[in-house]
Amino acid sequence: MDLPLDDRLRIGVQTIHRRTEPAEGPWLPTIDEMCTLVELVDRGGYDSLWVGDHISFPLSIFDPLLQLAQAAVVSRRLQLGTGVYLLPLRHPAPVAKQVSTLDHLTEGRFVFGVGVGGEFPKEYEACGVPIAERGARLSESLTVLRKLWSGEAASHAGRFFQFEGVMMQPPPRQPGGPPIWCGGRSDAALRRTATLADGWMSYVVTPDMFRQGLDKIRAAAEAGGRSFDRGFGTAHLLFTRVDDTYEEALDAATISLSRRYAMDFRKAAQRYCALGPAAQVVESIRRFHEAGARHVVLDFVGPYEERFEEIERFASEALPLLADLRKV
Repeated sequence: MDLPLDDRLRIGVQTIHRRTEPAEGPWLPTIDEMCTLVELVDRGGYDSLWVGDHISFPLSIFDPLLQLAQAAVVSRRLQLGTGVYLLPLRHPAPVAKQVSTLDHLTEGRFVFGVGVGGEFPKEYEACGVPIAERGARLSESLTVLRKLWSGEAASHAGRFFQFEGVMMQPPPRQPGGPPIWCGGRSDAALRRTATLADGWMSYVVTPDMFRQGLDKIRAAAEAGGRSFDRGFGTAHLLFTRVDDTYEEALDAATISLSRRYAMDFRKAAQRYCALGPAAQVVESIRRFHEAGARHVVLDFVGPYEERFEEIERFASEALPLLADLRKV
């Protein structure tokens, strides 16, 4: 079975409130800053806006669901999503209520991207969740979400969660709930995506790795006899920076990503990022589209203070070069 793919390319941006540069005094983001950013993404012609998630992280970070609820009031057009929400850190029942509510607050424009994380074990420790259970917890949590989103009395008897006759109203705005896109690149994650999710959102992979991942998802779906009646989303989160030269972009990406992940990220940036003049960045995006990605979500790397400039520069220099793929 072929995975249903819409050929049109959609371009998103991942960021709302974010801080990458150390500064004196507390970090106090403002409503005006959020409104300016969302309006900039909307006016720039992007298709979607995404937010990442961590409980504990080397940098300051806010809760994604709350940020997206606020952003939904500013733009009535953009699709909104989490890229990705670390669901195993939470009990799925209150998350089901929060996500259902957010689906209504966004008027059905929400995509629920989920993943397991694990790069920062302390956040699992803080939440009282054994990190070795994160994959199994995610899989069971997805089943719980679907049951609670049914609008009917739901029961569940699983390894981690048990309840009987629970009614959660109202059900989400989108029939069956918002699309669930799973992250991850391990074989286990790809099997989970094939059997339980509505899409795949990759991260830190090459176009060839993306193509191979889709092949594994397709094979697992065929083995399970699954059909995707709502279609299947194929997305990639791509670290990106448009700059005058590749070297300048690489230097900026290395500094910001090394700080973000508390490790030397230069070699990884060379392999996984889309960097340099607009034409060079666009060529990287085209390779992902050829590999099967229909949503490319851009995480603009570099100093926080240059974020607005990067969003505008990509919109003016790179988006026009992708017009043929976006109008298919």
